Amino acid sequence: MRIIRGFTFFAFGYLPLVIVSAQTSDPNATDPGSNLNYGEAVIYGLVEGVTEFLPVSSTGHLILTKEWMAADSDSDANIALNAYLIVIQAGAILAVGMLYRHDVWAIVLGVFGLDPRGRVLGRNLLLAFLPAAALGPFLDDFIEKSLLHPLPVAVALAVGALLMFWAERMRAKRERGDATGSTLGLREIQPRSALFIGVLQCVAMCPGTSRSMMTIVGGYLVGLRPAKAAEFSFLLGLVTLTAAAGYKVLTKGDVMAANLELGPIFAGCLVAGISAALAVRWLVGYLSRRGLGLFAWYRLVLAALVLIFLS
Repeated sequence: MRIIRGFTFFAFGYLPLVIVSAQTSDPNATDPGSNLNYGEAVIYGLVEGVTEFLPVSSTGHLILTKEWMAADSDSDANIALNAYLIVIQAGAILAVGMLYRHDVWAIVLGVFGLDPRGRVLGRNLLLAFLPAAALGPFLDDFIEKSLLHPLPVAVALAVGALLMFWAERMRAKRERGDATGSTLGLREIQPRSALFIGVLQCVAMCPGTSRSMMTIVGGYLVGLRPAKAAEFSFLLGLVTLTAAAGYKVLTKGDVMAANLELGPIFAGCLVAGISAALAVRWLVGYLSRRGLGLFAWYRLVLAALVLIFLS
């Protein structure tokens, strides 16, 4: 709880920097609209925070939530809200930064040659981030125009669930065959393995797939046990989500400023951060005990419900 309290206080210093950047990206935008109220912002923040680091697709859940809430279909308002659903990740980013601050500090020291193991971890995270950094800007418009809809989300949820069942079987089989119980640490991941996880992360650009799921599965496949795979996914998310949120602020900040008010933006990010901190702490322990099975079943049920409502 001390970490969560610290996160809450720190949020009041960090999150406004991200939000004000969105509000001031266009100096001519002086009359923000009201296409996001506090109640909606809190709902979006809770959905984002709870699902961001669970292998169930936060973006998919936000799209379904937006559909359920019958968000404004006006072109500019819709663009602004879609951008906000990425920028809201700022809260989750800060949550991971606080919870894994020792690893983050080790990476910083490693950059300056003061922590060799931190340098290795930083290298692995950079390699895993590069594929998404290369592909993301080119696919952004296509994803926003073609995939931010319930049907693609439902399909991705179902396909991802099948992948999770398979990955869980492979992991269990490997661990049964490992009589020594040896574990691979985050700093022992080979460069090619980190790059492989990064390639899998690119698949999660399709809403409904889940960045967390793909990177955890990638961790399984390179030899990480569930808790370590989740931790690598969290740290990689710190890099990837920061880049994604920053990119949206730079490219859609003017539209957000013209259509969304500052207060609800901040409220949603704050709720996302607190709920993400709780979800992250729970997930590491749960995966160590139970694996991905429950989340795979949840995805299948949700996909079926979405398809039923769409029919």
